[in-house]
Amino acid sequence: MKKLHRNIHNWYQHHGRQTLPWRNTDEPYYIYLSEVMLQQTQVKTVYERYYFPFIERFPTLKELGESKLDDVLKMWEGLGYYNRAKNLHKTATLVHELPSDIEELIKLPGIGKNTAHAIAAFAFHQPVPIMEANVKRILCRIYKLKTPTEKELWEYAYRLVDRDNPFDYNQAMMDIGATICLPKNAQCNLCPLESICQGKVDPGLYPMKKKRLVPTREEHIVIHSYNDRLSLSQRSGKFLHGLWGFESMEVPPCAAEYLGEVSHAYTHFKLNCKVYLYYESSPEQIHYFNLDEIRELAISKVDEKILKLLEKTIETL
Repeated sequence: MKKLHRNIHNWYQHHGRQTLPWRNTDEPYYIYLSEVMLQQTQVKTVYERYYFPFIERFPTLKELGESKLDDVLKMWEGLGYYNRAKNLHKTATLVHELPSDIEELIKLPGIGKNTAHAIAAFAFHQPVPIMEANVKRILCRIYKLKTPTEKELWEYAYRLVDRDNPFDYNQAMMDIGATICLPKNAQCNLCPLESICQGKVDPGLYPMKKKRLVPTREEHIVIHSYNDRLSLSQRSGKFLHGLWGFESMEVPPCAAEYLGEVSHAYTHFKLNCKVYLYYESSPEQIHYFNLDEIRELAISKVDEKILKLLEKTIETL
């Protein structure tokens, strides 16, 4: 095992993505932020567009907790999965410093088992493994696991972790999965784990792929307009919580003008929206904004598309 860990460490020194900013800090808040941003989001997107502006706006966990949720959501705009931002903010209102204990970390909003392990390993250098998608795939191939449970994966992960150098080991495991142990066309001859990999003869078998059908949801979106201002409301449900958006209605008003359709793909479903514009003779809603004010609000990607459709329609009139 020591030889294997040495091979992994050497590989990381020569091929790892060591220049990523969250890999060059011991600040728990920055590492925590990166882990949350990287959930369901590509490294390139986080690095180029979100990580630095967010830290510049909220440089400490304390300042993040003292900020308004609306401001946090605005900085998060475009990253999606807005519950991540909401839980990040909520955690910041509860603690100004992150605990080093995994069980204490898991008690905080939005911090699951893997995020807690990542913070412990990267910020506090504890000898624990992490468990993201790339690492899961590597473990499945090393141990020929087709449909393992989470419990089994964690058991194998703890068995394999380099307890002397958990930082480089875990970073290397993610990079190996991202660049070598790929879902398709795995480059086993370049992998520092090849000597122990039981699935290298046919890596595509591990893990077994699950067929997933993505349902389509249809909605009617009505843009209420009064005195050249548009009505938006702040969402309170679980989906897109805290973001501002246009109203969804079962049946649009008879006098509403049909503008067209927009669609947006989420992880678990596709959303198709038929968009209508309704001119009110008197204010019927609570909040109205002009276009410049709307651009300052935190809105979802689908609402951005609806707004662009409206602006395009206005330009052609």
